[in-house]
Amino acid sequence: MTPTLDRLIASTTEVDPPLAALDLTTLRANAADLVLRAGGIPVRVASKSVRCRAVLQVALGENLTGAGGFRGIMAYSLREAIWLARRGADDILMGYPTADRGALAELAADPELLNRITLMVDSDDHLDFVLAAAGTTSLRARLCIDVDASLRLGPVHIGVRRSPLREPSAVAAFAKRAAGRGFAVVGVMFYEAQIAGLPDSSPPIGWMKRASAKELATRRGAVVNAVQSEVGVLEIVNSGGTGSLEVSSADPVVTEVTAGSGLYVPTLFDGYRAFRPHPSLYFALSTVRRPSPGIATLFGGGYIASGPAGGARVPKPVWPPRLKLLRNEGAGEVQTPVTGKAATDLGIGDRVWFRHAKAGELCERFTDVHLVESDGSRTVVPTYRGEGQCFG
Repeated sequence: MTPTLDRLIASTTEVDPPLAALDLTTLRANAADLVLRAGGIPVRVASKSVRCRAVLQVALGENLTGAGGFRGIMAYSLREAIWLARRGADDILMGYPTADRGALAELAADPELLNRITLMVDSDDHLDFVLAAAGTTSLRARLCIDVDASLRLGPVHIGVRRSPLREPSAVAAFAKRAAGRGFAVVGVMFYEAQIAGLPDSSPPIGWMKRASAKELATRRGAVVNAVQSEVGVLEIVNSGGTGSLEVSSADPVVTEVTAGSGLYVPTLFDGYRAFRPHPSLYFALSTVRRPSPGIATLFGGGYIASGPAGGARVPKPVWPPRLKLLRNEGAGEVQTPVTGKAATDLGIGDRVWFRHAKAGELCERFTDVHLVESDGSRTVVPTYRGEGQCFG
């Protein structure tokens, strides 16, 4: 058992599962490691990978703005961004475009929100939509342009499908059109999912990552130069993710990197060589029945992560050791059977601890998280869901 899990187990013995618990000692160490890996470049916190305001405050300070190498939030929903801005955050970059007309109208009507929130766009259709939702023909909203950061090898596309903008001339032309319509183009973003989101599982993956980093470093600089020739110096050149902080921060044109999953360290990040994973967030389930001597059935647990369906997306039992899910049942909607040597010793009410495959998604399953300090003291804080918020 790790010291982290030992503290969580000891401090929550009186709490009835299902429960989520977060070790603050490990979380702070993970935060320090992210800052170190960023090499002096500010780290923007990806809120989708956190989804708990109290944890955002651990990294960014009480005002949700910046502290200790972290600066600003990358939000995934405009309604979320507005909610956070009204609670103090003053540097929020949208990680994705929005088609929320009500939220856009609210943003356009509030000068303070317009100063605090930067929209993400990648097409003229986005500009049309924003202006129509705002009910105007010109809006001095802050914009960041999402630029395709995937690797192209002939007809092969390696990476995620995001922005249609890729080449420097096309990005610069779009920036000029946006500025001509009254928008303030303040940044560009490059998310290299094929580097940040893939574990180092084989030599070909390593080769692909190196090739992608080399191609992107050249193209990213050219994009920045082209855009700045049209709209002036950019405030934001955003790149990276938990799995690629060193690569992105090494590029001198990058002004900030983004990370979030590295605070919790879910199972999808166990295979990286760039850093040693130290999980901080776990959840526990209770044993509720014994269908056979070698199987214990737990209450709840069907917390499947997003992405391509498969074994990598299911939660992993980690304590007691050597437990595993049943192949034909997996993690269930109401009950999750586990088997293994330790299952024979589980009695009714005994608990099993799990790790989730992804980071912030676990917080959508719980209204609160138990924060545990190094001395074992415990504080209960609400998740987004616990604060009555569900942003999609």
